[in-house]
Amino acid sequence: MPGREAGGLEGWTLIDATGLILGRMASVVAKRLLMGEHIAIVNAEKAVISGRRKAVVRRYKDRLRIGHYRKGPYWPRRPDRIVWRTIRGMLPRYKDKGKKALKRLRVFIGVPEELGGVRAETIPDARADKLRCPYITVGELAEELGWRPPGRGG
Repeated sequence: MPGREAGGLEGWTLIDATGLILGRMASVVAKRLLMGEHIAIVNAEKAVISGRRKAVVRRYKDRLRIGHYRKGPYWPRRPDRIVWRTIRGMLPRYKDKGKKALKRLRVFIGVPEELGGVRAETIPDARADKLRCPYITVGELAEELGWRPPGRGG
């Protein structure tokens, strides 16, 4: 499952999602994946979604209510999986090139120890400091959906 292990990421492009708008970052990453690049995203919980907190949380909670809890569709609650699912939605995942592109993506909560010394790049066009509206981080959204960060009781 993507986002679990960090081993074997030599030659991958490392992107720090801290302070980046989720949709803008995801569209750039999806395009680069389709061009054959291998990408690892760190600090997925620090990406932001623009909009009022209540409206964003309500929209994601409505998605969780769709379908049946045994039959799906299953929507992610963890920050790394929310980011992964957003990028998946921007790829032609049923075509061979989309499946291969998705295999070239890894998403992490925080920065894994193996990648601690590696310099991560950012996407200037996706910076959240340009926003003039309220926003919520993916980590805060995930907590609203029921995810508990490691180290906190739950």
